[in-house]
Amino acid sequence: MRKYFVITGLVMIIYACGSQTQNKDNGSTPAGDLFNEKGNPPYDPNRGEGKFTTVDLGAGINNEIAEAGMTRVYDIKCSACHKLTDEKLVGPGWKGVTTRRHPVWIMNFVTNTDEMLNKDPIAQSQLEICLVRMPNQNLSDEDARNVLEFMRKNDRVK
Repeated sequence: MRKYFVITGLVMIIYACGSQTQNKDNGSTPAGDLFNEKGNPPYDPNRGEGKFTTVDLGAGINNEIAEAGMTRVYDIKCSACHKLTDEKLVGPGWKGVTTRRHPVWIMNFVTNTDEMLNKDPIAQSQLEICLVRMPNQNLSDEDARNVLEFMRKNDRVK
């Protein structure tokens, strides 16, 4: 009886490994190669890991959005760990972050923190410096955009 289970198990493993279909290159790219299992594009270090591929910043700073970023996000969820200067508190200071990182990277980081810390070399290097993993703040897309605009205002981006 034991032999029967072993042989059955081996047959199942061989069948599972051998039944993979191979994509023949016919000049087209299968849709699975364009997006990962979560429907996101492949990893790009300038974009980070997440659903955002573009961010429409508009012309100049939108003070209304920046104010919402400060009062609804930074003051409540971020200020305990991040200063608006370049001084490190628990996490890195925010001064100059919008000149060092692409807006899409920032949006993906604040909305997909765990994946970014697991995969992105820039986020990982910050983790080595700060020694504390940033918790996922569960920001909505709107909150993420608001805090990005606040960061831009803090950096006095024109």
